Amino acid sequence: MKPSLTIGITYCSKYDNYRLWIQSADDSINIIKLSYKLDNLNLLSSCNAIILSGGEDVYPTNYGKPEYINLLDPLQMDEKRDAFELEVIAHTQQEQKPLLGICRGLQLTNVYFGGTLIPDIPSVVGSSYHNKIEGKDQLHLVELQEGSMISNIIGQRSGLINSAHHQSANQIGDRLTATAFADNNIVEAIEWKEPAEKPWLLLVQWHPERIAESVHFSLALRDCFLKEAKKKAFGRE
Repeated sequence: MKPSLTIGITYCSKYDNYRLWIQSADDSINIIKLSYKLDNLNLLSSCNAIILSGGEDVYPTNYGKPEYINLLDPLQMDEKRDAFELEVIAHTQQEQKPLLGICRGLQLTNVYFGGTLIPDIPSVVGSSYHNKIEGKDQLHLVELQEGSMISNIIGQRSGLINSAHHQSANQIGDRLTATAFADNNIVEAIEWKEPAEKPWLLLVQWHPERIAESVHFSLALRDCFLKEAKKKAFGRE
C-alpha cells in the first residue's frame, strides 16, 4: 500500500479552502487540522509539512509593540492562537519540516524570527487597496525579486495577486529576506536569506488557496510545497 503524505494546516474560519486546495492535487493526502482548541500539538510529529493559514491579527505584544493595540480590533486577535502557532513554527524548525505561511502565516512567522509588523496599513501607510472591499479580495500587481526562490517557483517576475489583509511585515526577521513587493513597498513574500542547510520555508501575503486569476501564483506554489513535503516524508519527490 502506498504511504500517504500528511500535511498539517492550522485552523481558521476558512480552513476548508486550504484543505481543498491541497487535496485537489491529490485526494489521498492526509490533512491534520491543528488548533489550540483541539489541544493537539502532539499530532505535529505525524505531519510531514505545515501550512500556517490566515485569520486573526497577530497580537502586537508578540513583537514588542503593545502601543499598537489601540489600532486594532480586540475581537480580531487571539493570543491563544498566536501562542499555539508559535510552537508549531518552532516544531518545523527543530524537525526541519517544510513550512508554507499564508497571509497571517507570513506575519506570525516573521514575528517568530524577531521581525515586526505594520499593525494597520491604512493608518500607517495610508493605502487601503490591500483590504477586502465588500467582502471580496482585491487584485494588485506584485513584483518578485530576480533570482529569489519565489520567482523561480512562479516562473515570472511580476503578476496579479489577490489581497485581503490590513497588517503586513515591517522589519524582517533574523535570517529572512523579503523577495516580493506591492508597488507601495508592502512586503508580499519572505524566504530565507541563505537557505542552505535550512528547512524549506516560504511565506506569502496573498491567498494562493483561493486565487482564481493565476495558476502561477497558486498551483505552482502548491505543487512546489508538496514536492518538498514528499522529500521530507519519503526522501524523494
